Amino acid sequence: MAKLTQMGSGSNTFTVDDALISQGFGYFQVLVLAYAGMGWISEATEMMLLSFVGPSVQVQWNLSSHEESLITSVVFVGMLIGAYSWGVVSDNYGRRVGFLFTAIVTSGAGLLSAFAPNYISLLLLRFVVGIGLGGGPVLASWFLEFVPAPNRGTWMVIFQGFWTIGTILEASLAWAVMPKLGWRWLLVFSSIPSFLLLLFYRIVPESPRYLCMKGRTSEAMHILEKMARTNRATLPPGVLVSDIRTELDENPHPSESTNLINVQDKKTKVVDEVEPKTGGISAFSKLLSPELIRSTLLLWITFFGNAFSYYGIVLLTSELSGGSSNCASESIISHSVGSSLYKNVFISSFAEVPGLLLSATIVDRLGRKLSMSAMLFISCAFLLPLVVEQNEAITTILLFGARVCISGSFNIVYVYAPEIYPTSLRTTGVGTASSVGRIGGMLCPLVAVALVHGCHQTIALLLFELVLFLSGMAVIFFPLETSGKGLADSVRSMK
Repeated sequence: MAKLTQMGSGSNTFTVDDALISQGFGYFQVLVLAYAGMGWISEATEMMLLSFVGPSVQVQWNLSSHEESLITSVVFVGMLIGAYSWGVVSDNYGRRVGFLFTAIVTSGAGLLSAFAPNYISLLLLRFVVGIGLGGGPVLASWFLEFVPAPNRGTWMVIFQGFWTIGTILEASLAWAVMPKLGWRWLLVFSSIPSFLLLLFYRIVPESPRYLCMKGRTSEAMHILEKMARTNRATLPPGVLVSDIRTELDENPHPSESTNLINVQDKKTKVVDEVEPKTGGISAFSKLLSPELIRSTLLLWITFFGNAFSYYGIVLLTSELSGGSSNCASESIISHSVGSSLYKNVFISSFAEVPGLLLSATIVDRLGRKLSMSAMLFISCAFLLPLVVEQNEAITTILLFGARVCISGSFNIVYVYAPEIYPTSLRTTGVGTASSVGRIGGMLCPLVAVALVHGCHQTIALLLFELVLFLSGMAVIFFPLETSGKGLADSVRSMK
């Protein structure tokens, strides 16, 4: 980081959080939100299209059920690899570099998937798409670093709302495109959001917090000044200091900052001490350091539980909505590619809207931990009556309520995760946790839904109950409540 030496009289200091709070959430942040949201829409559309492409490809190429399931599985495997890899790249080379390459990989492989001549080439291309989609946490962390602390939770949940927009958009697109044009055209149209990220990439700013951590103070100040002009606000007077600098001066500050200097302060001398690049193994070891190991392990449990339960509830909606009397029948096991599939997915996607509104309402009022644990336990309560057979109406209501709560919890964990890590490890930490979540997403259909197919509904529901309960308990034991607090730049500043 930059070492700041005062050569004249004392001066005021301010932090990145102070600069953001003084401006509020203005037009500049709205533009950042729109760009990051487009990336989240891109990920949602590429994930949702799996509900439609798999069954159509199975019919066209006469695939087995196992071969069809691999089309989905390879995407999750790619995301598992990409989430960690892009996190390391982003923490070492910048947020912009991270999501630039994810957009290139996702858009390119997504478009080429539409021209796949055979099953093997489609699998390979969808695997590459998954690697690109793994960069989603980079955009989440990038947006987080522009949002003022007091209402950061609410705006991060609003950002998560772009996922819901993406799912509804993809369901609508499939309903309109698939019956007439087929799955290849759906792949073409679904790659458009990723291309839009590339189109507007040149005007996208780097995170000033990241720049400060790397000692690139003049670039960081330039972005903050541009933000102030766009928001028609002013920066606080004086020198912007970092966690590390303040700590060395034995004057700790509760929120994150960086060694920025006022470009007009000619009495200030700066000696750059740039944060060293962190390799993959080294970054992973830091996540398991004594300062972070508790948060990291609990976060992995929470991500695994949220992903396992979320995708499980989505799948169970179609598996149980007709009642368990159809257990193990062809009507359950086989896929429908008719208009009812598009309609059902379209309608069920709206279940996430109440979850989005609820989480946005309580995340800053109740705090991250209480909001998340409450939603996990309530989701657990919604699923409990399904351990025994219920009629179709009650089953639908209970699954709808469970999806509202689990989607709300998933929204909040994506708010909380980047807040508990310092800037130097933020995208690596979130990416690794997201990778663990992908493992939950991969295991869910192989374990839980397979039990439903095998007429073991009670065991399947008890498994979901256990996973949700353990996830809720993990949240309770998190050491930090981050609501309203500033972000840290380094592990040292978190002590």
